[in-house]
Amino acid sequence: MENSSSASYIHLVHRLIEECILFNMSREECMEALSKHANIQPVITSTVWKELEKENKEFFEAYSNSRAKRGAGSEEDTRQMIRDMLSDSSKQ
Repeated sequence: MENSSSASYIHLVHRLIEECILFNMSREECMEALSKHANIQPVITSTVWKELEKENKEFFEAYSNSRAKRGAGSEEDTRQMIRDMLSDSSKQ
């Protein structure tokens, strides 16, 4: 991949991770979802997620605490949200 296409790919993964966060997904859930539905290798998702955590430590601490309090949604709800997310991404 060229540098510009690599940067675009990382930006896409970043954006999809943000969508996963909106759906209250854990890093592991996000890695699985993006692997299954967007064909993104889990190691890529994990690496980008960890970099986001480093850059936004306070946010991710609050996010983790909030996830623990709210709990996760149903698996079918998560699948539908991912389908919608990927559909929206392909339109851009």
